Amino acid sequence: MKRRPQIHYTEAQKALMWDRWQKGDSLHDIGRLFGRLHTSAARIIRATGGIRPPQRKRSPSALTLAEREIISRGAAKQLSLRAIAEKIGRSPSTVSREIQRNGGYDSYRASIAEEAAWHRALRPKPCKLAGRPYLARAVAVKLQRQWSPEQIAGWLKWRYPNDERYHVSHETIYKSLFVQTRGVLKKELLACLRTQRVMRQSRHASLKGKGLGKIVDAVSISERPASVEDRAVPGHWEGDLIAGSHGSHVATLVERKTRYVMLAKVENKNTDTVIQALIKQSQKLPIELYKSLTWDRGSEMSGHKKFTLATDIKVYFCDPKSPWQRGSNENTNRLLRDYLPKGIDLSVYSQAELNRIARELNERPRKTLGYETPAARFNACVASTG
Repeated sequence: MKRRPQIHYTEAQKALMWDRWQKGDSLHDIGRLFGRLHTSAARIIRATGGIRPPQRKRSPSALTLAEREIISRGAAKQLSLRAIAEKIGRSPSTVSREIQRNGGYDSYRASIAEEAAWHRALRPKPCKLAGRPYLARAVAVKLQRQWSPEQIAGWLKWRYPNDERYHVSHETIYKSLFVQTRGVLKKELLACLRTQRVMRQSRHASLKGKGLGKIVDAVSISERPASVEDRAVPGHWEGDLIAGSHGSHVATLVERKTRYVMLAKVENKNTDTVIQALIKQSQKLPIELYKSLTWDRGSEMSGHKKFTLATDIKVYFCDPKSPWQRGSNENTNRLLRDYLPKGIDLSVYSQAELNRIARELNERPRKTLGYETPAARFNACVASTG
């Protein structure tokens, strides 16, 4: 079977490819841009783990392609080294080394010599983790505990404020994972990342939120007090359902000020079932720490009046197609997918197991809290109300 010829892209095409990737275009979109399959673009993007390689620059003292063309023509005519050197304004020793390292007088070709020079000039900057195995081990341990690279970097600076040997940026950790040629962090650790992606994707490559139905007598989020909006006081929560297979769901609740998480087992998405589960959860907290709940416009909250009547907790609803208005909850739902992956049956989890998962999340340091844990911040609020 005849092999298909490999597709070669020019440097300009590769630059355009990276521009589109960083803007959030998919591999299929990029492939169509060049009239080719997405696999040809994937070969370029995946080679460096989805991370754009730095632009290469030629040293001012290096031979140019034009100079190599002159050397090639001189070698073909069997001109002396000194004669060729005079034509390009270089020393004879420079011309001698150039010809000898690229096959000699009979085999010298400018284009081949140019490509070989670029390849020899590759001197990747040593990875910080490569020279500090103790730091690499510390990072690997935290990754295995499902900490994000940003959490690890922030925690290390908090834990060792005066020891720069333990300081590393989250970008360095990502590059060590995605660019496997560095050989510092094992490829298996990619599975510990929340997205479990094999390469870096643009922050612009996100999916649009889906609009949900109408809720009768819903109080808009625009009527929510300013003290809730600026997270000035604790006791204001955001909630949602995450879905699994066979119609299974879990209710997720996040306190806005402390980012404290609670999970509630629900038998189905029926509004009566969800409302009863939320009422039960609310009874576990002091009144001062559960004053309002912000939800999206899912039908499971159509019985919101019953919830408010039973708990005296006000319910506010996001605008349609605006999941970002519950940003803390949306972020938490992404974190939860480490423990509750899409496509699994969530009904097999007991409330005790869900409590354990919530506890693990609450004991993770958070950047937005200055790398304090939600549990510590929330417990301080509980103590102040007591």
